[in-house]
Formats: sequence, C-alpha cells, structure tokens
Amino acid sequence: MAHSFVHRAEADLLREEVASGEVSASTYVLSGSGGVGKTQLAAEYVRRAWSSGEGAEGLDVLVWVTASSRVAIVDRFAQAGIELCRARPGDSEKAAQTFLAWLTPKSGSESCRWLVVLDDLADPDDLRGLWPPDSPHGRTLVTTRRRDAALLGRGRRLVEVGLFSDDEARSFLRAAMTAYGGSEADEALAALAADLGCLPLALSQAVAYLADTGASIADYRTMLADHATSLVCAAPRVLPDDQDRPLAAAWALSMERADAMHPVGLARPVLQLAAVLDGNGIPETVLTSASALAHLAAQRSDGGVQNRGERPPVSDRSVQEALQTLHRLSLIDYSSSTPHQAVRVHQLVQRATLEPLTEAEHDEAARAAADALVSAWPDDGLDAASGHALRANSGVLVARAEDALYAEHAHEVLFRAGRSLGDAGQAESARAHFQHVADMALCCFGPAHPDTLAAQRLLAQYHGEAGDSAGAVTALSELLDDCLRMKGPDHLETIRTAGELARWRGEAGNADGAVTATVKVLDDCLRVLGPDHADTLAARNNLARWRAQTGNPSGAASALADLLDDCLRVLGPHHPHTLSTRHNLAAMTAQAGDAAKATAAWDELLADHLRVLGPDHPRSLQVRGELANLAGETGNVPRATAALVELLDDCVRALGPDHPQTLAVRTGLAYWKYRDGDAAGAAFLLAEQLDHEMRILGPDHPEVLSIRHDLAAAQVDAGDVDAATVTVVEVLADRLRTLGPEHPDTLATRHNLAVIRGRRGDTAGAESALAHLLPDRVRVLGPDHPDTLATRYSLAVMQGRQGKAATAAAALADLLPDRARVLGLDHPDTQATRDSLAEWSDRAQRTG
Repeated sequence: MAHSFVHRAEADLLREEVASGEVSASTYVLSGSGGVGKTQLAAEYVRRAWSSGEGAEGLDVLVWVTASSRVAIVDRFAQAGIELCRARPGDSEKAAQTFLAWLTPKSGSESCRWLVVLDDLADPDDLRGLWPPDSPHGRTLVTTRRRDAALLGRGRRLVEVGLFSDDEARSFLRAAMTAYGGSEADEALAALAADLGCLPLALSQAVAYLADTGASIADYRTMLADHATSLVCAAPRVLPDDQDRPLAAAWALSMERADAMHPVGLARPVLQLAAVLDGNGIPETVLTSASALAHLAAQRSDGGVQNRGERPPVSDRSVQEALQTLHRLSLIDYSSSTPHQAVRVHQLVQRATLEPLTEAEHDEAARAAADALVSAWPDDGLDAASGHALRANSGVLVARAEDALYAEHAHEVLFRAGRSLGDAGQAESARAHFQHVADMALCCFGPAHPDTLAAQRLLAQYHGEAGDSAGAVTALSELLDDCLRMKGPDHLETIRTAGELARWRGEAGNADGAVTATVKVLDDCLRVLGPDHADTLAARNNLARWRAQTGNPSGAASALADLLDDCLRVLGPHHPHTLSTRHNLAAMTAQAGDAAKATAAWDELLADHLRVLGPDHPRSLQVRGELANLAGETGNVPRATAALVELLDDCVRALGPDHPQTLAVRTGLAYWKYRDGDAAGAAFLLAEQLDHEMRILGPDHPEVLSIRHDLAAAQVDAGDVDAATVTVVEVLADRLRTLGPEHPDTLATRHNLAVIRGRRGDTAGAESALAHLLPDRVRVLGPDHPDTLATRYSLAVMQGRQGKAATAAAALADLLPDRARVLGLDHPDTQATRDSLAEWSDRAQRTG
C-alpha cells in the first residue's frame, strides 16, 4: 500500500457497509480508469479486514489475484486449489474449479471466512465460469477499468472509483512530500494536482521525480507545461479509457531524467523491452540475456547528455542499474529477491512507453523481447517456476505483438512456449497452443513452409500426449505424406515427422512397427544429417527403447552403451540427450537382469544430478524413484516401499501433490505396497489417485485405465473380488474401445480378468481364457517378454488347480529356465516359478 494512502469515500463505503453487517452484495466491483487508486483501495480494505477483523471477524483465507488475463486468473486459482484442496497441477483449469468448489458454502460443514481480490481485471469475459460463489462467509473484491454490464449480476455491486477530489489530492501530496523530507505550500500542491488532473498514479510519479531530482513544484510545472501544454486542460475531460494522458506527461519527464542518470541512455530501451512483456512479473534473466544485451546496446542513446565520453558496453550490471533507476523514479517495481518476477510495470506505464514508437520500432522491440525470452529459457524445460514465468511473458508478448512474431518465420519463442506447456504436464494446453501456431503459420506462410510443418507435427505430438495416441498416428501419417510430397524424403522436417510417427506407433501398442519405422528414420538421419547430428543420436536412443519393448533389453543396453560414448563426445555430459541416454541405459541394464550394474549407473547419475541440479530438481527425484523401484525388482520390497514413502514427501514439497513426477511416485508406492502384502493400502492409494486422474485426464486416458487396471489387482488380494471383477470388466471394455484388441495394455487386462475368474473359483474358465491369451501375447510381445512369461505361469497354475498336476509341473519346468534367462535367477518371479514347480511336481508324484 502507498505510504501516503488517502482514505476516500469509496473506502468508507466498503468498510462501513461490511462492518455494519448489512451488506447488499458478496462481490464488490471497483471500476474506474487506470491509475485512479483502485488497487490501493483494495489493499486498504484487505489490510483492515485482516488486522482488525472488521465485519467477518477476521479472515481464514486471502487470495489476491492479478487478473490481467484468464490464464493469470486460472493459474492463481489453480495455485490456491493445489495449496488448499490438494488439486493436481497438471491441469490448471480443473485445479481452479476445485478451488471455486471449495469456496462454495456447504451445509453441515464448518464455515471458512475468505476474501478473494481480483485486481486489475482486463476483460470481464476472462471471468466466465470463474466468478467466486455467493457466500455468507466470503467476499470478492474486483478492481477493473471496465464498466461492462457483464460485471453486474446477482450478488454483485458496482462501485465507481473516480479521480481524487481536490482535498484528497492535496492530502496525498502533502503526506507524500513530508515522507520524502520535502515541504511545499498548499497553493503549490493544489496547482500541481490541477496540472495532473488529480490522477493518483500521476501524482505519485510526480512526487517521486521531485524527491529524486530535488526540483521544486514550480520547476516541475514549468517542465510539464513545456512538454505537454494541452494535456493539463484536457485531463479533467478524458474518458476512463483515455485518462492516461497525465501519466504519459509525467512519464515523459521521469523517463528523460532516468535516461540522463547512470547508466546514461539505457533506462528508456530497457523500459521499452519490458513494455511488451508481462507487467505482472518479468524474470531478470530475460532482460539480462545475451540477446537482450545486444538489442539494448544497439538502442542505447546518449540520454540527452553530451560529452560524457565513451560509455562501457551494456552488461548484466548496467541493466540492473538501469532497473534500479527506473524503480527509484516509480516507473517500475524492481526486486532482485524475486528472480522469476523481478520487474513489475503498471500496464499504463507500458502503454505510455509504447505509444511514441513507430510500428517498425514496436515490432523490433517485440522481436527483441522474443529473442530474450528464448535466450533465458532453460534447455531442459524442467524448472517449473521459470517455465511458468516465461510462459506468462510469452503469452503477453503474443497478445501485444503477435504479427511481429510471424514476420519472416514463426519465432522460436512460439515453439518454446508450447513445449514448455507440455513439459509442465499441460498436454491439452500445449495441443491448443500448437493448433493456433499451426493455423497462423499456414495463413502467413502456406502449407509447405517448414514452420507450418513443424507446428503441425507438434500439434499431432500433443494429441498423443493428451491421450489420443491413435489420433496422433493418423495425423502424423497424413503429415508425413504432405512432407514427402512438398519437401521430399531428405528434408529435416520429413525425417522428424517420420520419427514422431514411429514413436506414436509404439505408444499405440505397435512396438514392432515402431522398430521398423525407427530403423528407416535412423538410416535417413545417417545419410542426410551424419552420425553426430543430434537427431541421429536421438533416433538411436529411440530405436534402443523400442527394441527393448519387443523383448530385447540386452541388445538395447548394448546399443545405448555405444550411444552414450557418442553423446558424451558430441554433446557433452549435461546435454538432455546425454542424460536421457544414461537414464535409458540404466533402465535397460536393469531389464536385462544386471541389477548390480544398473544400481551403480543410477547411483552415479543421481550423484551428478545432485551436484549439478540439486536435490529438488525433477531429474534428481526421478532417479531416486528408479533406484527405489530397482530395489523392489531385485527382491528388497521393504526397502523400495520405505524409499518411496520418503521420496513422495519430497516430491509433494518440491513439486506439488499433483505434479506428474509426484503421481508416478505415488503409483510406484502403491505397487510395492501391493507386492509387500499390503493390498488394502495399495488399493487405498490407487483409489485416491484415480479420483485425481479421472478429473484431470478423463476416463479414457491410458494413465487412468492403467490405474483402474492396477486397482483391480489390489482389490483381489485385499479380498474384494466382486469389486475387482466389476473394475476389470469395465477396464477391458474401455481398452478394447480406445486401444484395440492387440494393444499390450488390453492383453494385460485380459490376463487380469482370467486370474480373477480363477480366484472366484472358475478355474476352468480361467484356464481357457489364458490359453487363448497366450498366443496373442507371443505374437504381439514376443516369447521372452515378461508379460508373456507371466501368462505361461498363470496358465500352468490354473492347470494345476484343475487337477492337472503333471501338466502344470511340465509347463513350469519349461518356464523356469526362460524366466531365469530373461529375469535373472534371483528375481521374485523366477523364485515363484521355482516354488510352484516344486509344489506341483510333488503333487504329481503323490497323485501319479
């Protein structure tokens, strides 16, 4: 709140009506032009409500939202939903709705006293479906420059906020001057207030200029008259959307002063760069990036000061000094203690900064800002805080200067922002983003432009990431035909589209098809790009992955070991491709049965991540999860469970309860609880997670179906066979419908249903179902796949329970060496096979 806050009639209205308990609305909309003090009124109301308990006898929950866009509102509501209601952060819209539902009064539940402030609402339509509910226990306060009828409705009251009155303006100036150690006669204060049209923000900027320069009010009025002679007379008659004229005049004087201060000539171009970005929080790394420094050096002026000598080049430090100068003159708020939101600029200051620019200058600033965002974006895309801030700034930039980002090509920032959404787990938002980019690129450049094709490829990719793997295959197949026709087989975009198509064929269940397609992609990469190109190395990584899926983890591990040497040589130890290769190599080594070597690889990778990235980085947490799962796979189930319990707490603290990594750990913990004999605990965790996943991803997402599949298995061992039967029958129907009859997940559900039939006493039906399933698993997965071996084991057990002890013993005798070869002698499944063989061999001898 301003140091010299003036208590105004609007504040008294709010305070007195709420204090009396005779409120006429649960939502108050403070409407008025920019700079009239709406935010200060809201801040004063919040301060009093929080500290003195006016009206509602204090507050339990306060949520302040900078409502500059729907994305900003959703993100803030989502954060509240995550912190207060354990909503999952992967889908901001649903997390926001969870928070709003939590605010809705419910009979029989304890009331929660809350206040939601929606500050600087830019467009009433941004609140469609997001208005906080009417509640006797809560209040909503909205500040906005708009006066739309959409702001009115049941339970809402519009409060018009105008300019300061003459008395209020003089009181503000008198208190502000005293705070800065200055003193002026009332007549001078009244004259300055009149010159600035009693606009509160313009008055505060004027006082800051006076304090910083030591000028008198008379000197300031003379300068103001010289720069904008007609503005003072026009100010009282300006409509709300045009009442920034006094601010523009005050800004012009402050900006000239800032440009003349050290570092000379840098403040103006820094502010111009900030003016096209998100005024609610610009990361300092953007304004000090290499691209930004180059642009600022080219735009730097002499600040109107001659004979200063040659100035040093623009550096990080000089930009920071320019920001400090702008902060002192109240043109921005700058705090290095909040690096992701270091610079805040009121949108009226941004508007006033951009208005004098020509169209060409405006577009140049926009493209420079886009370059700066790309320079500041982390390569691995996993820093959640910086990713959120950079996406917000990209969104504002697109809204203000989208055409400039499609001048000759689609700017890289458009692709970075979309991929960042995907990295954050917001696949549906990424899909919508690339739909727009693809449409714009098609309109601007035509269907054959590389950027159009790249956007369409990413659009198809995020169709798959959002759960529609079959749709991704269809879209990529069509796009590949277009690439071949328009660009030919050797164009980079053709090769990349083919690689993405191969991937989604595998994700859709066709691992053999993925291997065949990826071999072709790798051949093309080697021929066109050469062996050391990043795409060639990525193709080798993908090929190893799909070969492992077809039952050859040993071959995949060998190929990845060779690939790692090349990645280290070409890309270095910290490149994402190198880290991904090390990760996959450790996983394939574990699948190949060499647990000791895999553990050593995970330990080494974890040490590197902890040293370079820190303990809370998602990659560090992911490797800890892999180590825990490997401990379970090698028979130490209690160790796996204990490690995942600890890891889950760390993931919730560092990433949030609904981050994809947190959810993966929770799923792993449920699995190992199940394997440790705690089927009821596993079922509880899975049911809890299913509720979150269903709400966020929808009932047909593969992840949701997997959790339902695992839940059925846990229900069986927890003794609730009837519930498990219902669950698995429903999952099978959904998987047949969404994935098809030969998808590995569909085959897994058929296996579970057969086993449950056996648990219900229908061993003959179970034996028949497993006998029909086995050739399908051999054909789709191969004879050595662990799932194929699991079906052979279950079939043998059902044969034994049918009274065919000798048949069961013979089948288990054939299975044991295969499991030992594929899984290792000490694997729990190998041991189970050995125990069952002994049991059924003994029964065969006793009954023979």
